[in-house]
This record gives sequence, C-alpha cells and structure tokens, in this order.
Amino acid sequence: MSLKARKDMDPRFMWDFTHIFPDKEAWEKAFSEAQTAVEAAGAFRGRLAADADSLADGLDAVYAAAEKVERVYSYASLHKEADNSEPEYQEMEARAMGLYVRFGSLVSFADPEMLAAGADTLRRYLRECPRLSTHRFHIEDLIRSSEHVLDAEREEMLAQLGDVARVPSDTYGMLTSVDMELPPIKGENGEELPLTHGNFGVYRESKCRAVREDAFEKCFGTYKKFINTFAATYSGAVKLDCFEADVRGYSSACEAALSGGNVPVAVYDSLTEAIHAALPSMRKYLDLRAKVMGREKIDMFDLYVPMVEDVDYPMPYEDAKTLVKKALAPFGKEYAALLDRAYSENWIDVYENKGKSSGAFSSGVFGVHPYVMLNYTDTLDDAFTLAHELGHAMHSYFSDTTQDYVNHDYRIMVAEVASTVNEVMLTKYLLKTETDPRRRAYVLNHFLEGFRTTVFRQTLFAEFERKAHDMYAAGQPLTASALSGLYKDLISAYYEGAGINDVMQYEWAYIPHFYRGFYVYQYATGFCSAVAIAGKIAEGGDTAGYLKFLTLGGSDYPLEELKVAGVDLTKPDTVEDAMKIFDETIDELAQLLIK
Repeated sequence: MSLKARKDMDPRFMWDFTHIFPDKEAWEKAFSEAQTAVEAAGAFRGRLAADADSLADGLDAVYAAAEKVERVYSYASLHKEADNSEPEYQEMEARAMGLYVRFGSLVSFADPEMLAAGADTLRRYLRECPRLSTHRFHIEDLIRSSEHVLDAEREEMLAQLGDVARVPSDTYGMLTSVDMELPPIKGENGEELPLTHGNFGVYRESKCRAVREDAFEKCFGTYKKFINTFAATYSGAVKLDCFEADVRGYSSACEAALSGGNVPVAVYDSLTEAIHAALPSMRKYLDLRAKVMGREKIDMFDLYVPMVEDVDYPMPYEDAKTLVKKALAPFGKEYAALLDRAYSENWIDVYENKGKSSGAFSSGVFGVHPYVMLNYTDTLDDAFTLAHELGHAMHSYFSDTTQDYVNHDYRIMVAEVASTVNEVMLTKYLLKTETDPRRRAYVLNHFLEGFRTTVFRQTLFAEFERKAHDMYAAGQPLTASALSGLYKDLISAYYEGAGINDVMQYEWAYIPHFYRGFYVYQYATGFCSAVAIAGKIAEGGDTAGYLKFLTLGGSDYPLEELKVAGVDLTKPDTVEDAMKIFDETIDELAQLLIK
C-alpha cells in the first residue's frame, strides 16, 4: 500500500499550524514585520556599546528581531517537514532561511563591538543598567569566549556563509526524503512489500530473518548506489566545520562545537574511553543474543529483532498516549496536564505521509508550544519514541514559560536528557507493572537495546565524526572508500563477534545527525544522565531538582544545569555507573530467559 498524500491524512493526527499563524496571509504579514525588525536591529551597528543604555536598547532589538524571525521560520520549516515535496513549502522555508541569514549578517557586529569595549566596561555597564540583567549570562559568556570572536567584518562574512553552509544538509535531506526511493522487499510469504524510511524500523524487527536481511540489503544497498554523492555532501559539512574552527582559532572542530556550551573536550573523550572499557559487556550481550536466537553467530541485521519470541505487544497510538501518561505520573499534576494538552491540541503529527521527513523530533516555538513529529507504526518502540519526543517538548515548554526569550533556549549538551528520562521512566513503569515473564523479558531487552543504540551506537557515531574530521584536518580526502572503511572498522570493534554484512559499511550515509557536527555524543551522555536521574525518581526520590532543571533553559552552562538535577558529567561516575547497570541488566535478562 502506497503512502497517502498529505492532503488525504486525518486532521485529528496532524499539526495545527494556526496556533503559530492563522493562515498564510498572517505569515506574510509577520514575515514583513520580521524584515523590519531585522533592519532595526542592524541599525545599531557602530553604536551598540557606546554606553549602557545603548547596549540594552541594541540587545533588546536584536533579540526582538530574533524572536520574530524564529517564529516565521518555524511556521515555514514545519510545513516543509510535513511535506517536503510541496513547492510552496520549499519556497516559504527558503525565504525564511534567507531572512535568518540576513538577520545573522546584519547583527554580526554585536559580539565584536561588545568585545571591543572590553570586559571591564561591559561589567560596568551591567552594574549601571538594570535592563541589562536579562543579558547578563550572554555577556559573561561572550567575555569567556572572547578569544574566538572575530572582528566585525569577518564575523559578517561568516554570517553571510549561512545559506551556503546549509547546502550539504539540504542536499542530503532532499535526496533521502524526496528523490531517493527504496525498493520493495519480499515479505515472509514472498509477497512484495513497500520499504520506506518510516517502516524500515518495523522490518528490521521482523521475526522472519529473511525479511530483516532483505530490508537491510535493500535500504543500505540503495545508499550504496549514491555513496559517492553522500561522501561529497558529508565531506562538505566536515570542511565547513573545520574551516570555521580554524578561522576562530580552535584546535579542532570538536573543540569548536563543544565550546558553545563550555563543555571540555575531555568530557567527549572520557565518554569514548568509558564505552571502549565496556565493550566486553557488549560482547556478552551479543553472545546472549546469539544463544537465545539459536545461532552460533549473529549478523548485524539480527540486532534489532526482540530476543523474546512470540510476545504480542501491539501499541496503537491511543494506548501509547495512556501508557506514557501513567509512566510519567511521578512528575506531578502540572506535567500530566501538559501531556493532555499535547494530545488534544494537535501538538503531535502522528503518522507517515508522502513527502514527510523520516524519523521524529520536537521543535519548540517560543510563545506558542512545542511541535512533535512522529512516524507512528503501532509498536512498543513507537510508544518509547512518543515518550522521548514529549520529554523534549516538556523541556521546551517549561523553559519557554519560565525564562524570557533571551535565556529560553537550552544548550545541545542537555537537549537529550529530558527525552531519555522519559524513556527510562517508561521502562521502569513497565517492569514494575508487567507480571508476564515473557513481556518482562521483552522490556528488559528493550532497555538493553536503549543502551546499545543510544550509548554504544551513538558513541560509535561520535567516534566516527571525530576521526572523519581529524582525517580531513590531516589532509586525507574524505572519499566514499575512506569513510566506509572507517565506519566498517568501528562497527567491527564495537560489535566484535557479530557478522558484518557488506552493506553495513554504508550505514554512515543513513545518519542525518552527522550534518550537525558533534551532536550525537550527547545522546550517550544524556542517556547515562537519564539513567541516574530516573533511577532515583523511580525509587521514590524527590523530583524537585529535576523539575527545576527543566525550567533553566539557557540561563546557565549545561554542566551546571545538570548538577541541579543531581548529575556531574565532569566525573566519570555517571557513565561508569550506567555501564554497570547495563551489565547487570544483561544478567537479569539471561536469568529470566533461562526460567
């Protein structure tokens, strides 16, 4: 059965864009107002830091313009995410991005002008002008990173590259979401079945080994056909990362990416070290999986199928909504009421349609509410995805309604914590309420898969990114062969003992997050942090620190915000403790399966 067109989908399960703007005409008006605000912000060039009041007026104008531009862009980009094939949405998103680039170019003078005034002067302005209190964290953070801020002319040149810098990710998105079609696969009885990015996750969990293998071969085999194009797009992204890091005087693209959140590279490296130290536990898990599946050796396409056979665990969307709400009940009545709003007020776009982007995400719209995208297929995994994305959404909502616009946006370092806390809470709720031993084993298997896919797999991705950037910095061309060889070496190390099918070396091209450099490691640190936070709350611990964490937005550095929730990532304990839980859960599942 082919996918429905967007216009044929049920509105009950689709986003309501009228919460942002009532119609396209209102968007056009807001677009015009945003253009005016952008020009007004740009008019402060040359006089921004003349005195304290000028600085307050200028920064207020910059952030007022940013809020208007962001809302205009959100409306356009969400429409495009829902249907990438619609030319009108492509045009709207391109216009909005052009305005974003114009804004970035016009206000690029701000940081250099403030720094030119000097740290002492800026701190005096903070003392003299109460209106600057809103901008205190931004100003102090700017002083911290001053050595990497360029003069106004070069900052403007970099800002003007914004549109160009999107070319690799835009090309990737159009190729994978619109132009590239996956071929059909053969079902268990030899019937032809459509393969899409949305249902690939279902087929890779199929009980029929031939179906799983065919899905992997057809999916990654298709990526292989375009592998030189993918190598060119990703190479472009890496080159841009390294270019900006070099221009700003960072020692590496990794350091540059982490510096925004004041995260030491040592945190990144210690994660990789801790996961390498835990690879024997991964080998133990793979051995258990092979034993349960009755195989001497498993292949990579055997990793996603549930280890417990004949467990019927269907999860229609309505059931998932109820389940997630029950699992998150410890967070209190306000949190539960917000979940009800998300369900009833069309915050969530539920099902896949033709042209819709693959995967899932949550996008906050300040002053409105978050928008959650799913591609729901009625599985337990989809219920976990719902819980995950609602974690993002609640984090955005609490930050947006507690902080002003200047300080509402939380940093990438903490972006995956709230989402994964929800997943772990759902796991613990299921283990607490489920009495059927086979279903309990199924949930334990799912928890272990969370560790494998979110900690081990994302750390593998993080190591791939680090090595790919280092290869380019060392002068090695990022060809399809080089990137695929690097990826094959990594999966061979992380999944020692599993068979590596030829097409698996091309899986790196399937990962869209690589176009947001050095992002994925935070899935791993976030999961480990979440295991610690949810573990305490599920055992009856106080939720106050965690709920406070959700309100902090970007008002402090991420490592400091995590300390409010009881996690200190500057120490190895959090990741190491999570790895112990991973190992213990393997033993628990093994004992349950024996019984």
